[in-house]
Amino acid sequence: MSKHRILIVDDHIEMARTIADYLGQRSMEAVAVASAEQALAQLGRERFDALLTDLRMKGMDGLDLLDAAHRLDPELPVVVMTAFGGIDSAVASIQRGAYHYVTKPFKLDVVRVLLERACGERELRDENRRLRRAVGDRYADMLGKSQPMQELFDLLDRVAQVTSPALLLGETGTGKELVARALHQMGPRASGPFVAINCAALPEALLESELFGHTRGAFTGATQARRGQFLDADGGTLLLDEIGELSPPLQARLLRVLESGEVRALGSDTVRKIDVRIVAATHRPLSDLVHRGEFREDLYFRLRVLPIALPPLRERGDDIRLLAEHFLIHARQRLPQAKPRSFGSDAMVSLLAHRWPGNVRELQHVVERLAVTSDLEVLDAAAINGVLELPKPDSSHPPAAFDKMLSLRELEQQYIDHVLEKAAGNKTKAAEVLGIDPSTLHRRERSRG
Repeated sequence: MSKHRILIVDDHIEMARTIADYLGQRSMEAVAVASAEQALAQLGRERFDALLTDLRMKGMDGLDLLDAAHRLDPELPVVVMTAFGGIDSAVASIQRGAYHYVTKPFKLDVVRVLLERACGERELRDENRRLRRAVGDRYADMLGKSQPMQELFDLLDRVAQVTSPALLLGETGTGKELVARALHQMGPRASGPFVAINCAALPEALLESELFGHTRGAFTGATQARRGQFLDADGGTLLLDEIGELSPPLQARLLRVLESGEVRALGSDTVRKIDVRIVAATHRPLSDLVHRGEFREDLYFRLRVLPIALPPLRERGDDIRLLAEHFLIHARQRLPQAKPRSFGSDAMVSLLAHRWPGNVRELQHVVERLAVTSDLEVLDAAAINGVLELPKPDSSHPPAAFDKMLSLRELEQQYIDHVLEKAAGNKTKAAEVLGIDPSTLHRRERSRG
């Protein structure tokens, strides 16, 4: 990884050089200048990862420099230095887009940590853009660099080009509607409508009317005619979410539409020809419903022409880290008053260890909850565990480690072995998860002989 490049601006040039020297000794590349005008000249010639500027300077001040720097580089993180009496102006700088501020006098290490976080967030935004370029704008809402997601993107590239029915299979919260929209936008029907309906959200009578439409007076309360979702989606795509909740009569009507390409509104004798691609989605195993006689087998095979399995979040590895940081950045953009700015290493261990039964949606809600409620700038494991819905232990089935009496060291070694196995023997990665130095792992291995 290349060194982070920091531009430091202070009309007391010795102050700027002192900070630059300190950062240079700690794996950063820092450039010190004595005025906002010099800083803008540097920004026009070179790319920097962050800008550290004094607030009160001769000529152009820090706030004007902030605005000018963002015109050159809208995502450049800017940290403002100010004397204690200038806190109101420093807060104003946050409102104008500064990343943070520090009050003089300050500890150099505090500034270093702040700049490292700012540069880390910039790297994350750059990585998100790189991923979006790699998979195309059509996948912009489905971040993921894990192998399961790359395989999903490859499959979608092929499935989108045909108009046969597709069946999306995956747990709640895995992003089935996002996938359905991507199939629509990537395919030949992109210029047509995309219509989505949740089959579990409406009672049977109302769902039938919503899907197929009705004439005026077709039933009590039908004071106006309704076209129905099939006609609304004509020439485009219709997503039938939670298809496993359809009643048997509606299953029969849907099968008829798939076979004939025609719909008839409730109360009407007129049959309308339609051209709609059906994308069905379910978190329930439809094959089990078929075996139990709860779902028509012929409809199942009509819908399952192109099955697409969405991976659960727990199988996506480091995508959890990528998504958590992405959600935190977006939460802070919507909530400027939010305190949390990054995740500590122990917080990431907790996120990676969680099973995520609610998948990406659960992760997004957890991060948003932390952004609103936490007073920590760097989230730790306690903050994460405080908002996670952890599974309740089953006291009748204790963990395997407790099947026999173990010393604390033996139990610790079992967990180290477990982490090493999960890290495929990579001691550096295992040490990062465990929060210890890699040399400690090597010493323990030698001691075991």
